Amino acid sequence: MAADQTFEIPEQIRTFAEKSVEQAKKAVDDFLAATNKAVEKVETSSATVQSGALDLNKKVLSLAEENLAVAFEHAQKLIKAKDAQELLSLQGEFLKAQAASFGEQVRQIGDAAAKTVSSITEKVTKG
Repeated sequence: MAADQTFEIPEQIRTFAEKSVEQAKKAVDDFLAATNKAVEKVETSSATVQSGALDLNKKVLSLAEENLAVAFEHAQKLIKAKDAQELLSLQGEFLKAQAASFGEQVRQIGDAAAKTVSSITEKVTKG
């Protein structure tokens, strides 16, 4: 490939990709809304011991929502990339951010799980 050639995505492909990402995001948002409603229903009908597990489930669901939002934001950036170098740069930045985020999310889930186990243990030994 000659040095003067540029990487260009045809406008029709770019438009199609943008619409596809938007549709996928809407589908995921609708799924998450339904999942949140289901969690709320379970929460209102659960026993006391299950409340800690519900808190953990809510934490995991919240982190999943954050990850999905970041992934869709990243997809939008990739679609708008002007050339292969920008695409690779965006991907590298995304992977670095995700690696850092992963460590924090593991810590948050671990803390929530420990709190849940402690709460359940306390309720079982008292009751």
